[in-house]
Amino acid sequence: MAGILSIRNAGFAYNGQDFVWESINLEVEEGMCLCLLGPNGCGKTTLFNCITGSYPLKTGAIYLKGRDIRSYSVTELARTIGIVFQEHNATFPYTSLEVVRMGRTPHLGIFETPSRKDTELALSIMEELGIAHLADKSYTHISGGERQLVLIARTLCQGTRIILFDEPTSHLDYKNQAMVLRTISQLARKGLTILMTSHSPNHVWKIGTHAALLGHRGMVAQGPVEEVMTEENLSRTYGVKIKIYTAKEGTNTVRFCEPLLA
Repeated sequence: MAGILSIRNAGFAYNGQDFVWESINLEVEEGMCLCLLGPNGCGKTTLFNCITGSYPLKTGAIYLKGRDIRSYSVTELARTIGIVFQEHNATFPYTSLEVVRMGRTPHLGIFETPSRKDTELALSIMEELGIAHLADKSYTHISGGERQLVLIARTLCQGTRIILFDEPTSHLDYKNQAMVLRTISQLARKGLTILMTSHSPNHVWKIGTHAALLGHRGMVAQGPVEEVMTEENLSRTYGVKIKIYTAKEGTNTVRFCEPLLA
């Protein structure tokens, strides 16, 4: 059965040049938390841009809820898929509440402004994420981790059930990484469909139900985390020998990996 998001025989190239990747096939089921891993330059962010309709495929097609994304209007896509990029610089010193409320834009008319109901929704989402205390603070004056949580709140304000996270912990310290990952994990447990790129394979064991390993030009492996996250697959993906370690923490089994540099 087709997933809520289906990528079929997809290939992408910039301006008629060589393929960045090709023959990509991926089925994302509703409620799945899929982590997309791969080395720099393999095209993870490019794939996200194709899913949101920003970049056109050279070959193949992407289907969202059974419809080719090319049949969606920009507004329809914005009401269906939300994306949280790794970096965002506000041009003006908006308050955090104003940034979150911008998520209602796809639901407003051309000359319509956010209503009191939109503001109440934004505040309730911030409360749920534990960032209501940031509502009146300038978005440009809060920490990187707090900005990521504000952007997640903005995306939730769109009312989408599918969220793409493009390296959401990039440039964050350990505490802020943990804060953002915990929030994404909570959203996944609530049944949202999550796709997340990351430079850290260890994040997959923390929050993912499924993983996809994208190498240069194509997919190396995909499927449930237990099947995909192997030393062989990770080593092929990154081009370096990778060792997986297992440790016990009470009744829980903790897995993590490291590249072998010797």
